[in-house]
Amino acid sequence: MAELGKKYCVYCLAEVSSLRFRCTECADIELCPECFSAGAEIGPHRRWHGYQLVDGGRFTLWGAEAEGGWSSREEQLLLDAIEQFGFGNWEDMAAHVGASRTPQEVMEHYVSMYIHGNLGKACIPDIIPNRVTDHTCPSGGPLSPSLTMPLPPLDISVAEQQQLGYMPLRDDYEIEYDQDAETLISGLSVNYDDDDVEIELKRAHVDMYVRKLKERQRRKNIARDYNLVPAFLGKDRRDKEKPSKRKITKEEKELRLKLRSLYQFMSCKEFDDFFENLHKEKVLRTKIRELQRYRRNGITKMEESAEYEAARHKREKRKENKNIGTSKRGKEDGKDGEFAAIENLPGFELLSDREKVLCSSINLSPARYVTVKTIIIKDHLQKRQGIPSKSRLPSYLDKWPSLHKSNLCYRWAKFYAHQSIP
Repeated sequence: MAELGKKYCVYCLAEVSSLRFRCTECADIELCPECFSAGAEIGPHRRWHGYQLVDGGRFTLWGAEAEGGWSSREEQLLLDAIEQFGFGNWEDMAAHVGASRTPQEVMEHYVSMYIHGNLGKACIPDIIPNRVTDHTCPSGGPLSPSLTMPLPPLDISVAEQQQLGYMPLRDDYEIEYDQDAETLISGLSVNYDDDDVEIELKRAHVDMYVRKLKERQRRKNIARDYNLVPAFLGKDRRDKEKPSKRKITKEEKELRLKLRSLYQFMSCKEFDDFFENLHKEKVLRTKIRELQRYRRNGITKMEESAEYEAARHKREKRKENKNIGTSKRGKEDGKDGEFAAIENLPGFELLSDREKVLCSSINLSPARYVTVKTIIIKDHLQKRQGIPSKSRLPSYLDKWPSLHKSNLCYRWAKFYAHQSIP
């Protein structure tokens, strides 16, 4: 005998008290979901007959293994509550679902089953185009727009707080910017007999007061973003406590000057981080070029790079010494480069190295020097043979711009002439 109040499938005799399908054309024909989906027919009942879903309100949508054992009736009340009270009002939603469910259970069940569960994954795509980010919900639920979290108080001592008149719990100052701004609205009141002009005038006062509050907050944000409070309290002492920063190059200083227009869009920390990242990028690019050079030279391990650098240093040292020796020999062997002013003049090839130096130092042409030298040699030979001779020096020696230079030229020419006589 079937238990009182329970319903059974007429085809497989399974209990269908929670959920069953009743035929609207045949009397007393009720099937379980499995038999109905298989198209079971019994007696006059046919699979194409109309049907009616009979819900006892006790079956679970998510299966018996779902946490909490929420019935279909509770699920329906939960969806009605979320539509009526809105996401986040868990206490009102729990009261609507029933006394058996706490607000914590309501929140966990909705988030786990309808947002992070299979239903949420199917309805909410991973990448939503043109999605607006909710910046007012840093730590709330996945759909709850909570209030903006207040900024942390300034990290200053009690003495410094007293010096500034700073109230850390309120993140406020005793003396604010435009201290008398509240006088604009302190005397305002709403009167029912105000005409349109008076109402607009009061609205204008409120608008002016809101603008002053925005300007006051903007100044606070600037002071916080650019660390103006620590700088006012003792910048030198703060800088000594901080670790030493790297030295700023000339190129970076010029770049900072070019990007001054970005100061109003970035805080001090963001701007410093930006240049630190640029410096890191430069260092990484240098390191990459160095590693690529190692790879081109067949080096695949960092242990081999030390040997390679040592060998390269020795090779460059030898090359530098070789270049120094070559330059010295070039100065000794190829001195013609020093006589560029007279090397193209006639008679240059007849001079010795010391004579070339003499002619180049006193700016005397080789042809004139050879003439003076020839006359001196002839006079000397005639004197050795006892033949009297007259001085037949060219006239331009007496007309030399400087007597000192002409005498010097004569003495040097005479000295080289005597050296040339066998």
